[in-house]
Amino acid sequence: MADDIGLSGAPFETVLAQFRSRRILVVGDLMLDRFSYGSVGRISPEAPAAVINLDRVEEAVGGAGNVARNIASLDAHCDLLGMVGTDEAANAICRCLADLPRIDAHLVHAPDRVTTVKSRFVAKLHNTHLLRADVEDSSPISAELEQKVVRAAAELMPHVDAVLLSDYSKGLLTDDAVRKLIDSAHKAGKFVVVDPKGRHYERYAGADFITPNLNELSQSVGAPVDTEEHQVIAARKLMSVTKGRAVLVTRSEHGVLVVPAEGEATSFLATARRVIDVSGAGDTLVAGFTLALASGASIANAARLANYAAGIAVSKFGTACVTHQELADALLSRPDFHVQSKIFSGASPLRQAMTKWQEEGLVVGFTNGCFDIIHEGHIELLAEARSHCDRLIVAINSDASVSKLKGPTRPIQSERARARVISALAFVDAVVVFDTETPLELITDLKPNVLIKGADYKVDEVVGRAVVEANGGRVVLVPLVPNSSTTRIVEKMRKNEAVV
Repeated sequence: MADDIGLSGAPFETVLAQFRSRRILVVGDLMLDRFSYGSVGRISPEAPAAVINLDRVEEAVGGAGNVARNIASLDAHCDLLGMVGTDEAANAICRCLADLPRIDAHLVHAPDRVTTVKSRFVAKLHNTHLLRADVEDSSPISAELEQKVVRAAAELMPHVDAVLLSDYSKGLLTDDAVRKLIDSAHKAGKFVVVDPKGRHYERYAGADFITPNLNELSQSVGAPVDTEEHQVIAARKLMSVTKGRAVLVTRSEHGVLVVPAEGEATSFLATARRVIDVSGAGDTLVAGFTLALASGASIANAARLANYAAGIAVSKFGTACVTHQELADALLSRPDFHVQSKIFSGASPLRQAMTKWQEEGLVVGFTNGCFDIIHEGHIELLAEARSHCDRLIVAINSDASVSKLKGPTRPIQSERARARVISALAFVDAVVVFDTETPLELITDLKPNVLIKGADYKVDEVVGRAVVEANGGRVVLVPLVPNSSTTRIVEKMRKNEAVV
């Protein structure tokens, strides 16, 4: 086993660059995540239950498969070893995995077991989960199947950089299997990360890193973890059982806490600005943590990177994956100064960019204005607008449109100049100029997820509201900076007054 894992402390840019050359073996419980989306408009006459009119059904490989998907979406390679039945759900998992070229699936088929399926029914307007129905067999696998899994893992270990055990308590990772897998990994010189379940953590003895949530940590040591001090004490008690090198505690909205066997504990606050769906966030976190360690990050920085990845995941719908680019953007916080690439010549090329963003599960926001002489009010409006979406489109009135609205002496700056200034802002992702009196035609064409305007409007006065809401989106009004306007600035300049 590499003794320097977690100690070198390479910078994040170097760590992220290493992802593409890394390969992780994930062993764990596979399941099919099925999301049925529809609209809810009435209550059943047969029982006090909502009636959902289904629009679409989406399927993805979940459990350990979702860990593998996140490793692949972060541009690394993954060997996925798990078990399925011989039913239609198993066929669906195979179809899903076939579409993921960075994942090499090694599936053990068990004819006498059902494939685990989690079916979620979701009201699409507000992404409200109405019901989850599970099909599963969580009994321990047979000794024969266990031997197949352990043997297959041992054959793969020489070719990977790390081993990740994703335990969902569905029967694959028996006590004997876990012990044999950890021993085999160490013999091959690989470190082991465990995403655990249950309360008896002595079964994970020898694992280098373990990632319980607060409830699991409390159950594993039989002690309260209501303060960070108690969490550190519990984590060190857990390490005395597992003999590991660090415990990474996931704490939902409170971020993460990493407690190494040697040195001080470090905590990181949650980074998510919006929480839409927490499904699969733990899988994203453990995938990022393992990849970072395998790529030269220190234990603390691997935890920091994983925390950022989880923050991105919870801002998306469903068991969404985080891309390498998204993580790099969030972690390195580098604004795009290639302003011209953000300026779109019209609705058609912008629609193409929007489609790509939305296919990635990103929420696209839209706001508009003249933006003639950028001032504090503009900056606050756009920064607040960006907090309600993953990508922000800013539509700017053309010169002719501004003249109609503000008079013949306006605009002060040309539409080209205004577009370039706005596109230089880090929280703006796209800029487009429109020539009509209102942006209704543009909004109708693009159909953004969120429409943002200043609080000087009422919701029913916002142009494009009906279009956006009819498409399942929403309108957000953000507060304005008092006495902040281009007109006021111009008047003060004419009077030779100081502009505040």
